[in-house]
Amino acid sequence: MFLDCSFIEKIIDTHCHLDNQAYFGVLDEMLKHAFVNGVDKIIIPGADIKDLPRAREIAHIYENVYFACGVHPYDIDDFDLDILKEFINDKKCVAVGECGLDYYRLKSDDLHIKTKQKEIFITQIEFAIEYKKPLIIHVRDANEDSFNILKTYAQDLRGGVLHCFNASELLLQLANNGFYFGMGGVLTFKNAKNLVEILPKIPKDKLVLETDGPYLSPEPYRGKINDPILTHYVAEKIAQILNLDKYEIIKLTNNNANRLFFQGL
Repeated sequence: MFLDCSFIEKIIDTHCHLDNQAYFGVLDEMLKHAFVNGVDKIIIPGADIKDLPRAREIAHIYENVYFACGVHPYDIDDFDLDILKEFINDKKCVAVGECGLDYYRLKSDDLHIKTKQKEIFITQIEFAIEYKKPLIIHVRDANEDSFNILKTYAQDLRGGVLHCFNASELLLQLANNGFYFGMGGVLTFKNAKNLVEILPKIPKDKLVLETDGPYLSPEPYRGKINDPILTHYVAEKIAQILNLDKYEIIKLTNNNANRLFFQGL
């Protein structure tokens, strides 16, 4: 699925898993179409450490694709800081992550898993501080622990983005500590009432756009493989909620993404 479209302003997609097998066989065509039409830059977040070589390879094939090195909380069994160090100084590596906490699948007595997630999250935060990279942060059903950890390290970090922001009033307080908030297809869902309500409270200079592709395609493409071009539907929804022009939203989110990830490149 490729949209035939031409846009005045091209979007920066701050979070798309281009190394995911869902894109095998269509990646080249999709990216060439995206860059000709509605997309400027794309960042591939780290998740499974075994996929980092492919993420780096894709970033070096396509001029406007970048990557982050990190380990998702679901993949911490394979965490290896020495492997991350092999990628962090690559010229196309712009961040550490996605890292964070995810208690969604855990039972109340899975305290050892929560402890391990927190330890590895903190290790990746300290890694980002050491190499002066921003963070890409994943938080699910772990708002309080995530907030406390991020607040502790905020003054030493070079900022970060709360990927797929979950409408937490607590996490919103991190806007004053250099953290940004990723908006994706979830905002267009009918059940996104909390996110729609909190969006006007987010400082406009702290908003960025993302797909989280191949997941979370916006309406009217929900359930299909997500394409970076579809982020334009998210920009339209933000513009509608904030009563602004869509291209004003794209311009300000691009400025924010460039400030967070691409300064000095």
